Amino acid sequence: MRYELVIFDWDGTLMDSIARIVSSMQTAALDVGWGALDAAAVRNIVGLGLPEAIAELCPGITAGQAEALKERYAWYFVTGNAVTGSEADMRWYPGVEQGLVQLAATPGMRLAVATGKSRKGLNRAFREHSIEPLFAASRTADETRSKPNPQMLEELLVELEVPVERAVMVGDTEYDMAMAAALGMDGIAVSYGVHSRERLQACRPVVMADDFQAVMDALLSRGS
Repeated sequence: MRYELVIFDWDGTLMDSIARIVSSMQTAALDVGWGALDAAAVRNIVGLGLPEAIAELCPGITAGQAEALKERYAWYFVTGNAVTGSEADMRWYPGVEQGLVQLAATPGMRLAVATGKSRKGLNRAFREHSIEPLFAASRTADETRSKPNPQMLEELLVELEVPVERAVMVGDTEYDMAMAAALGMDGIAVSYGVHSRERLQACRPVVMADDFQAVMDALLSRGS
């Protein structure tokens, strides 16, 4: 087994929540008077911490307006009222739920989460899906510096006492791959999330996975 620690991004990597994120942010921006946000622009910031995402989406926004946008986005995301029908539901990508159980049960391997979600948001997701026991540790963007800064990965390595060469970051954005690369950590990029295959390939991941089964194959089959 090459990797002792597998660190997962959440939205766009484990959970298919992109439609809800985009709709919630677009509706919140209209509520606070900022105006319409392009869906592609919102997709691009998925993975960043919420303050960093708002600053990127809304250059020149005032502190008060940014705080209002943050609160409205969180409300829509939690209630799902910004979207209707199937888009309101958040689901595991195919194979994720069973795959995480298998990986967590693999001798010598531990799992962690490094996400742009807030601690409150990640804990809510853990509770809703009864999945927290599978992860040895987690870091959120409001506890440390937002991606692509590698601080959350550094903290996980220290907490779990794993050398960087025995860890891998799995994510769907160049932010995930950039923070791993900053530490010399391997990255597995998934092409089914928000950033294009071309953008991810430019980050030189050790594996490009088109579905979660390919992630599993890479983690369980790579030589030492």
